[in-house]
Amino acid sequence: MSYDGIVIGGGAAGIYAAIHAAKIGSKVLLLEKNDRLGKKLLITGKGRCNVTNQCPAHEVLQNVPRNGRFLYSAMEAHDPQAVCDFFEAAGCPLKTERGNRVFPVSDKSQSVLEVLKRQLQHYKVTVETARCQEILRDENGVYALKTQNKTIPCKWVILATGGLSYPTTGSTGDGYRMAQNLGHTVVPCEGSLVPLEIEGTDCPDMQGLSLRNVGVKLVSEKGKALYKDFGELLFTHFGVSGPTILSASAHIKGNCSLHIDLKPALDEGKLNDRILRDLEMYRNRSMENALTDLLPRSMIPVVLKRLHIPGDLQANTLKKEDRRALVTLLKDFSFVITGKRPVAEAIITSGGIKTSEIDPKTMESKLVNGLYFAGEIIDCDAYTGGFNLQIAWATAYAAAMAASGR
Repeated sequence: MSYDGIVIGGGAAGIYAAIHAAKIGSKVLLLEKNDRLGKKLLITGKGRCNVTNQCPAHEVLQNVPRNGRFLYSAMEAHDPQAVCDFFEAAGCPLKTERGNRVFPVSDKSQSVLEVLKRQLQHYKVTVETARCQEILRDENGVYALKTQNKTIPCKWVILATGGLSYPTTGSTGDGYRMAQNLGHTVVPCEGSLVPLEIEGTDCPDMQGLSLRNVGVKLVSEKGKALYKDFGELLFTHFGVSGPTILSASAHIKGNCSLHIDLKPALDEGKLNDRILRDLEMYRNRSMENALTDLLPRSMIPVVLKRLHIPGDLQANTLKKEDRRALVTLLKDFSFVITGKRPVAEAIITSGGIKTSEIDPKTMESKLVNGLYFAGEIIDCDAYTGGFNLQIAWATAYAAAMAASGR
C-alpha cells in the first residue's frame, strides 16, 4: 500500500503532524517503533502534561535560548492559543496555572494522549508498529521508506523521532542517523533541562532538601552572569535539580559556578538585623539551634561548616566578623559545577538537525525534497513551562501543512 506521506515517530510532534496532514486530505501512515504511542508525552509535566504556555508567540521565543529566531514563522502560524483551541475542540478541557502553564483539567497526561489518539482515528490515519531503517530518495526527492520487512512508497516523510533524552521512551537517535544518511548535519547533542553535578559533599549532605523562592545565578569562569532566575531548586545526592536549575542548564558554557541567594527578599542590612534578632532570642542556645528559624535544619550544619563555626558554639558568643560572613554566605551560597547529568536524564535534547538546513516556514529539508522535520529532532530547545511542547506542536503543524500541500 502506498501513502501520500509517512510520519516517523509517534510522540507529540509526530501524532500532531499526522493528524493535521490527514485533516486536510492526505493519506497518512504514522510509524512508531514502540508498542504504543506517546510514551514520553505521558511522563511530561510529572505525568500531568504541561501542554503549552498561554502567552503570545513572541514570548514563547523569548524562552527559547537556542535558535529561537528559526521558529518565528512556525510559532506565528500556530501559537499557544491555536494549540489550546485544538485540544479544547477535540474534547480535552484545559486550565492555566502559575507561570501561564497550561494543563488538562484532569491533571492527567493520559487525557491529552487519548484525545490525540481519537483524532488519529477520526481522520483515518493508519498507525503501524515498525522501525524505519532507511528513507529512500532519488533525484526528485523522497519516494519511499524501508522498515525491517517492507518498502512503503510515499510522496513525503516527516521525521519526528525526538532526541536522545529518556531513551526508554524510544528516543534513541534513529532520526539523526537517517538524516545524516541523506546528507544532513547533526549538531552534537547534549542534555538540556537537565540536573547539574556539583563538586564536594555539601549537596549530598542536604539531599532531599527543596528550597522555594530563592534567587539563582549561573556565572562563567570569567565572572559573567550567564543566567538568572527565581524559584525552586532541589539538592540531590549528585548536586542540584528543580525548575530553576533545569532552565539554567541550557546556558552552561565551559566551567561555571552556581550562586544561590537564600534570602532574596532581604538586602544585607535587613538580613543582618534579622540574624541579630535571632541570636538575641536564642542567645543561650547553640548556633545549630539558633538558626532554625532562619534556615532548613539540614542546611544549618553545611552553612556552619563553610564558615568554620562550631555547631555547639553558644549564640551570644558569635563574633561580629563571623556574623557578617554568615550574611554574605546566605546572600551568595555558591557551588562549583562539575558537569551536567547524562543526556538520558535530560527532559529535552540540545542539538540535532542543523536549522540552517531546514526551511523555517515549512520545516522542509533544503537538501532533500519531500523530507520534513518536527519536534525535538531539530536543534531548538526551550526552558521549562510548556515551551518545548509548544515547539513540537508548532513545527509539526508547519511540516504537516507544507507536506500535505505538495
